[in-house]
Amino acid sequence: MSSELVPNLEWSDLDRRAVDVVRALAMDAVEKAGSGHPGTAMSLAPAAYLLFQRVLRHDPTDPAWTGRDRFVLSAGHSSLTLYIQLYLSGYGLTLDDLKGLRQWGSLTPGHPEHGHTIGVETTTGPLGQGLGNAVGMAMAARRERGLFDPDTAAGDSPFDHRIWAIASDGDIEEGISHEVSSIAGHQKLGNLNVIYDANHISIEDDTNIALSEDVAARYEAYGWHVIKVDWTATGEYVENVEELYAAYRAAIEETERPTLIRLRTIIGWPAPNKQNTGKIHGSALGADEVAATKEVLGLDPSKDFDVPEEVLAHTRQVVERGRALHAEWSKGFESWQAANAERVALFERMSARKLPAGWDEALPTFEAGKSVATRKASGQVLNALAPVLPELWGGSADLAESNNTTMEGEPSFIPEEHQTKAFPGNRYGRTLHFGIREHGMGSILNGIALHDGTRPYGGTFLVFSDYMRPAVRLAALMGLPVTYVWTHDSIGLGEDGPTHQPVEHLWALRAIPGLDVVRPADANETSAAWKTVLEHTDRPAALALTRQNLPVYEGTADFDKVAKGGYVLQDASNGQPEVILIGTGSEVELAVGARKLLEEEGIPARVVSMPCVEWFQAQDDAYKQSVLPPAVRARVAVEAGIALGWRQFVGEEGEVVSLEHFGASAPYKTLYEQFGLTAERVAAAAKGSLAKTGADKGQTTGN
Repeated sequence: MSSELVPNLEWSDLDRRAVDVVRALAMDAVEKAGSGHPGTAMSLAPAAYLLFQRVLRHDPTDPAWTGRDRFVLSAGHSSLTLYIQLYLSGYGLTLDDLKGLRQWGSLTPGHPEHGHTIGVETTTGPLGQGLGNAVGMAMAARRERGLFDPDTAAGDSPFDHRIWAIASDGDIEEGISHEVSSIAGHQKLGNLNVIYDANHISIEDDTNIALSEDVAARYEAYGWHVIKVDWTATGEYVENVEELYAAYRAAIEETERPTLIRLRTIIGWPAPNKQNTGKIHGSALGADEVAATKEVLGLDPSKDFDVPEEVLAHTRQVVERGRALHAEWSKGFESWQAANAERVALFERMSARKLPAGWDEALPTFEAGKSVATRKASGQVLNALAPVLPELWGGSADLAESNNTTMEGEPSFIPEEHQTKAFPGNRYGRTLHFGIREHGMGSILNGIALHDGTRPYGGTFLVFSDYMRPAVRLAALMGLPVTYVWTHDSIGLGEDGPTHQPVEHLWALRAIPGLDVVRPADANETSAAWKTVLEHTDRPAALALTRQNLPVYEGTADFDKVAKGGYVLQDASNGQPEVILIGTGSEVELAVGARKLLEEEGIPARVVSMPCVEWFQAQDDAYKQSVLPPAVRARVAVEAGIALGWRQFVGEEGEVVSLEHFGASAPYKTLYEQFGLTAERVAAAAKGSLAKTGADKGQTTGN
């Protein structure tokens, strides 16, 4: 719904005093904590206050209001920029919370954390990530508009809102900002507004030591609408709030391009000695400088955390403004509800992150004895789910054909003028094209998941998960249901060679708390993996999938067993195994082959398929012991990667058949043979483990 701003800003003495209170609170909070970033919060005080008090559509009494604008503080180090506005606006933060900045158990941690503090839309801190999240939110808002209300005129839908972000010089310098800003311009995200605080200071002082490009021209080249506001233009520092308000209005009026407002500020203004220095960026001012600054502001230097009642009462008027905007929006929302029963049901289901009844009946199963690459099976799962899960959408970092991430017949998410013969689409489409921008893809997926209920996925080769890792870590930290489709999961990709063959990646990813890493053994396990992943709404998951075909086994179509993360795929012929062979992904085939060899020699062997270590570890002890009986100490784990974490499953007497070096360029079967990843070697390792336990007594020689 429309939320046009009044043409002329009313900026009273109480507003000016409130901005000065913001500066004082920023100084006081960092001073009390003994650490923090006061300078940016001080110089951005007018910009943030103006945004929250006059521009941002939000309702402090209902922070989860669907119709709200989203605000992302990409410059997460300046957390006080957000915390102080949440306090002044009435989100529930108190002065005591500001006094507890960066302390144990406080609601004001060093960087904003989603799900920890009301009003914080995303976890920020690693620079550039918030900017990517904002781009993802803007994309999600457009996709959801297409799902719920595609035909209403622009600006008149209850699903029209804006994404606002504050970015710093540090955000702009990080390479991820190029990736996501390029996508935003290409996508014509007119619902995205970024305030770039160009204060020219970082920890190493003047950014001229490392940054000299014309950032505004760079964003114009991306296709952004760029507005320049320079508070130093006159030679003196003048905080022209009216000029900034006009820029905010112009950003809202621009609906075909994202907007960058380059705001030139002086960090730490008006601290008399430390403004415009690296010292005020990331450390407390010190008692003397705080006192001197308060005197410049006309505040009592003897008072800390001083918020006059009349100032707080004035700022809390934003609650009434927000409730009025909310009420106006509700009228349009109720009209939409009355006219769109089917879409209302979808909206309510997605908002609750509930899957439709019987959705899993669409999942394909595969006939035992067939041979299918798990990447291909994943693509067939996506095609099967497309009609029943409209919330599921995604794409690839320019590897769609290899990742099998494109749902057949679904339009691309793209402005019509950018569609291609291979990928026709529209602005409300479903297939995402990230280009060769893995890091940007990761942060955009997080922003999509943070919005209202769609389920995003993104694909690339497993080896390039390295480019995505910071965003993946943040997805795990926030518990976001993002799915990564990482294919070409081992040396099995073959001829592309060691640059493209992941070796250390699986255990490096398993080391991330809260990330489920799933490596299916066959096509049915792949289908089961998708089912289990989509049933989880509180964590990200990675599907590590093969390029090469794998045999489909009997027993893998039991999705409930697969969901336990590890299960008995083939038991010993006598039901009493002497050795357990644990396989994952393509190496389950080696475990199955080794079992056959061992059984032929009279050694009862059990094959355990363990597609997901995290799911298996979440089971109760009784189940885990039923799969891996403690009495069976002879064990082998086999995986085409480093051994690292498998010792916990095989124990001191167990063996791990692994790859402790980089791969090579050759057909994949040659690589497996040359590197000793064979059924024969797994069987030999089993005998070695039996010998360690004392179970292998050898045979008489007859002499």
